[in-house]
Amino acid sequence: MSSALTLLLFIIALPAAAASLYLLAMTLLSARTPAALRSSRRLRFDIIVPAHNEAAGIQNVIANLRKLDWPVDGYRILVVADNCTDATAALARAAGAEVLERHDSALRGKGYALDFAFQASQASGWAYAVIVIDADSEVSPNLLEAFSSRIESGAKAIQAHYGVLNARVSWRTRLMTIAMAAFHVLRSRARERLQLSCGIRGNGWCVTHRLLSQVPYRAFSLAEDVEYGIDLGLAGYRVHYAGEAHVNAEMVSGEQAARSQRQRWEQGRLRLIRSKTLPLLRAAAGGSVVCLDLLIDLFVLPLSYVALNVATLILFAAIAVLWMPDLEIWLTLGIACGLSLFLYVLRGWQLSGIGLIGLADLLRAPFFVLWKILLMIRTPRSGLWVRTRRENP
Repeated sequence: MSSALTLLLFIIALPAAAASLYLLAMTLLSARTPAALRSSRRLRFDIIVPAHNEAAGIQNVIANLRKLDWPVDGYRILVVADNCTDATAALARAAGAEVLERHDSALRGKGYALDFAFQASQASGWAYAVIVIDADSEVSPNLLEAFSSRIESGAKAIQAHYGVLNARVSWRTRLMTIAMAAFHVLRSRARERLQLSCGIRGNGWCVTHRLLSQVPYRAFSLAEDVEYGIDLGLAGYRVHYAGEAHVNAEMVSGEQAARSQRQRWEQGRLRLIRSKTLPLLRAAAGGSVVCLDLLIDLFVLPLSYVALNVATLILFAAIAVLWMPDLEIWLTLGIACGLSLFLYVLRGWQLSGIGLIGLADLLRAPFFVLWKILLMIRTPRSGLWVRTRRENP
């Protein structure tokens, strides 16, 4: 009986302890990174805005990009009107952007839209690098300066901070703000400090054309951003973190829209685990620390699942101790994992700047975990580019 309980607790504890230790290490290394040097302001950029039926807000993002603190002849705004059935293309042109219209009923998805735009930018030979900005975003004026300074220092791929634009509209967006602060700021700072790859987060990232030529963009999954970040790591390149610049996007606050968005994210991640584990393992075994970290990051599931794993460990260990007090070490381990997650979440809350209301919202976290579990046992969504409903166009 003791051996069976020990084996069961070991199986539960192994992923919980590994994830908690990793997140604790990231937390301890999350101090602000040194500021980048000033750039020469000479580089030219193509800012790619992938858009699928974004007529309601496309002019807003273009107007925001016009305010970048960069020479006006140093960047172009390229809107990819991908399989649009509304006035996205016409409105983008009226706002002063160059428009690339794409119509392909078979190859649909953000990845195909980006590949189309990257090839057009590369063919023109005008820009040194491309930047991806989603059509529901606002960027900080120093975005191009942050990217340029790192490129001139040797970086070939950079990710800005990706945050929440409508952080205070609901408890759901406030929890998302805390989660993204932990995932994007805390972990990215730690990785930058360790000279690892912070990965690509789908919005607010930059890559040079030279690197695109060496590692062609072939990321067409539901998690195309994470996929290309892994492809770069496998090719020997890391994504640098530019934390002083930000790109904030609108997050859904309603349950129905959030359900659709979350299903796509979770299913995309699970598919990447199946397709990228062996390549990353081989690269890590060959001595690539960047690929080892990317592999760990891929297997550290979203915080809600890790928290559920830790809670299960504590519950089972507490029950086991009632019959066999010598199994107390497993309960101690569970509590230590719980404290590690608490520090990680607390640091994420601190970095989010959401204030005391965010601490109150964290009380809703158990219900959020239950909601996500119910999502994952439902029928998976298709791989098509399903536009998330904008709540505040």
